[in-house]
Amino acid sequence: MEKIRIMLADDHAVFREGMRKVLAENADMEIVGEAANGKEAVSLAAELAPDVAIMDIVMPELNGIEATKQIKQTSHSTAVLILTAYDDERYILGLLEAGAAGYLLKNARSQQLANAIRAVRAGESVLLPEVARKLLRRASRPSALTDHAGAEELTARELEVLKLAAKGMSNKDIARKLFLSVRTVKAHLYSIFGKMQVGSRTEAVLKGLKRGLVSIEDTPDV
Repeated sequence: MEKIRIMLADDHAVFREGMRKVLAENADMEIVGEAANGKEAVSLAAELAPDVAIMDIVMPELNGIEATKQIKQTSHSTAVLILTAYDDERYILGLLEAGAAGYLLKNARSQQLANAIRAVRAGESVLLPEVARKLLRRASRPSALTDHAGAEELTARELEVLKLAAKGMSNKDIARKLFLSVRTVKAHLYSIFGKMQVGSRTEAVLKGLKRGLVSIEDTPDV
């Protein structure tokens, strides 16, 4: 079984130790690096290219928003999952716009965290619906439609999968809708991520909106 390679970034050593022990109980996960501040996180992500980076918002030297931006510039395929004590909407939207795949609060149970890591790795979304709606509204504003950077062209099937993902459908729902296996849907999502140079469903949908591949009508209740 291929393990999910995880990097931890938090300025509290005791918290990182607890996280390491919790995640070590999952046979499909391994911690490949730890950072005590934002600059270390950026440097480690560039060196290790982890599948998932678990990041706090408030860290010394470089905050979570700026660290996320820089990580996404050097390691497109890394999905950044925010794990924080802060639930201020301004922080959350800022992080998601910087390229984070999703977020959890630090009072989440260990199983919720493990499930969230697996979800972002599988191309699922880890966002509260109301936050997702606000993020999609912001991304769909005309002033935001400026990202035409050269991604490879998506196939017709990949575009179909992206539009269904934008509707908030799970991998299982997309598979059922298109008469595909869940494994095939995951493969399409990974191909989409590679072509669009992103690491998560959230990023792919936002880039799709900015590039005109997905319209606001393709998204749920917006």
